[in-house]
Amino acid sequence: MPATSSDLTHLRLERPSEGVVLLTLDNPGMRNAMSDEMTSSWVAAVEEIAADTSVRAVVVTGEGSAFCSGGNTSWIASEPDASVDRLRSRMLPFYRAWLSIRRLEVPTIAAVNGAAIGAGLCLALACDIRYAADGAKLGVPFNKLGMHAGMAGTWLLPNVVGPAHARDLLLTGRVVEADEALRLGLVSRVIDSGSFLDEVLETAAGIAATAPIAARLTKVALADGGHADFESALQWEALAQPMTLATADLQEGIAAAREKRSAQFHGR
Repeated sequence: MPATSSDLTHLRLERPSEGVVLLTLDNPGMRNAMSDEMTSSWVAAVEEIAADTSVRAVVVTGEGSAFCSGGNTSWIASEPDASVDRLRSRMLPFYRAWLSIRRLEVPTIAAVNGAAIGAGLCLALACDIRYAADGAKLGVPFNKLGMHAGMAGTWLLPNVVGPAHARDLLLTGRVVEADEALRLGLVSRVIDSGSFLDEVLETAAGIAATAPIAARLTKVALADGGHADFESALQWEALAQPMTLATADLQEGIAAAREKRSAQFHGR
């Protein structure tokens, strides 16, 4: 059975429109910090989404005023004598749990409704697209807390904003407003908070309405910074584009364009 909100703790799973799943981090009293309960629920939800072929787009957002304030580090402070091996054995599965969203074959959108800090920003970076509400704040202030970045932050951030901006954000630990995040390329759009989630879900519905095989192949093409070089891109596209040209969806897309109607794609 698919995961439902009643199965999950500190996380809600909803289906606001056909093909779209909305995951809401739901621990507003802790500014949606990644509790153990939320982490377990997240893994279960991602596994269910991955197995559901009807899903064509996923949106992640936060309940209340924050997107996600990061990992719940209270347990680290409570174990000052913990060994490096013990801490590593806990952190690595935690990273993998939250970054499991990268395994999804469908497009993912981080709807950054408020503060996205530390591991919370890394979660947004792990999504394919990031939109921010005006007033949102984003940053990776790990060094200011006395710790090295985690959750693949030193890979994800340069991949999104480039090495120069990544060095600035990681080494200073400064938190940026939504408008600066847009200038840095950290987010793609800044949207009025009053209509924020509605607009993001509308965008997700538009993505869900595109040809799913083409969307998945495009996501693969762009993964991990894209192709190694120009020739690799040509070789990939010379295989991937013919794969889509041989689908029924291609014929439907052409017919819909000719008839000036919306296409009805079925992923075959």
